[in-house]
Amino acid sequence: MSEGTNLSTLLEAILFGSGRSMSVDELASLLSKRNFQISEGLEELKATMDSRKSSALQLTDVSGRWIIEVKPDISPFLPESFKPEIPQRLLPAAALIAYHQPMPQAQLRDMLGPKAYDHVRDLASLGLIDKRRDGLTRRLTTTRRFAEYFGCPEIEYRKVRTWFRDEASKLGLTSAQLAASLAPDEQMTISEFTGEDEEIEIDAQAEE
Repeated sequence: MSEGTNLSTLLEAILFGSGRSMSVDELASLLSKRNFQISEGLEELKATMDSRKSSALQLTDVSGRWIIEVKPDISPFLPESFKPEIPQRLLPAAALIAYHQPMPQAQLRDMLGPKAYDHVRDLASLGLIDKRRDGLTRRLTTTRRFAEYFGCPEIEYRKVRTWFRDEASKLGLTSAQLAASLAPDEQMTISEFTGEDEEIEIDAQAEE
């Protein structure tokens, strides 16, 4: 096999075996390759997988992280037991990000404490959130994979935010109360949001 074909095969094996999303940097380090070689290998693998007839899997780039996943049109037919589980400890952070997005990571840290950084890393690894550098912090938003997992009918993050707020409103809960209710076994203390959602939204629109 040529070097390119061999690399794409290795990438497929690693991504399938890991069962999670991985960045180009991470893959390059594992395979002792340069980033541009990994990027070319991923594009080749994506083209190969897209060309396979009746395949249940696809290679997806989720905010700069690559993952092999079940195609969206097949997911609804899978038994619930076959769908990946998100650890309960991550659910509060996921809910807060969805409710307040685009949410500064520093604000999430104020609400959850130091463990927020680990939760952001884990959620990003699962392909559920996007984290982009914004000054001295990061701006957190949900992804298409997040919307599919939580059964949200929308994908665009502003619409996901509206949907989450509507769901919380129906229950008469603030974002902190909703987040705490998702992980009762964790007995978490979650501070109420103190930022200005409207100002964050204006800033986000200015960046786009």
